[in-house]
Amino acid sequence: MNKEFFDGQDELLILVDENDKEIGTQDKLSVHLDGVLHRAFSVFIFNSQNELLLQQRSSIKYHSPGLWTNTCCSHPRPGESTLSACNRRLNEEMGMKADLIFSFSFLYKFEFPNGLTEHEYDHVYFGTSDLEPQINRDEVNDWKYISIGNLEKEISINPELYTPWLKICMPYLK
Repeated sequence: MNKEFFDGQDELLILVDENDKEIGTQDKLSVHLDGVLHRAFSVFIFNSQNELLLQQRSSIKYHSPGLWTNTCCSHPRPGESTLSACNRRLNEEMGMKADLIFSFSFLYKFEFPNGLTEHEYDHVYFGTSDLEPQINRDEVNDWKYISIGNLEKEISINPELYTPWLKICMPYLK
């Protein structure tokens, strides 16, 4: 992995235990190289037709480049509430605002081919909007609204085109 292309490598992430209790902070690159459990969030925006807004991750992302995923996801900063972080990243990545409601949390670990590991305690928020995203091209290649039924079909045909955490969340989207 080329560290020059690792975005936000000096950003501090919140380390947590398996109960989401904060136990410290560590820089983003080290966290993902060592597979340390940290706090994260995923935002799912639905339109009035109950279609999910997906983003295609930028092709320059340090992991999962070009894969389709939920509306946005990231990490809260130390001292920042998870909901505030969700709103910040929804605006930064998709140029959108929405009322977000906490839905559920899950813990997962996934090792990527480039040697990085996501080990996250992920907080999931749902929201609704009929706005057209104004995407940040440094973060997002493309976007689309899709029904859950069509998304399930697409994932079953081409699972390699979707992020692991989106596939974990699919049973909760029905």
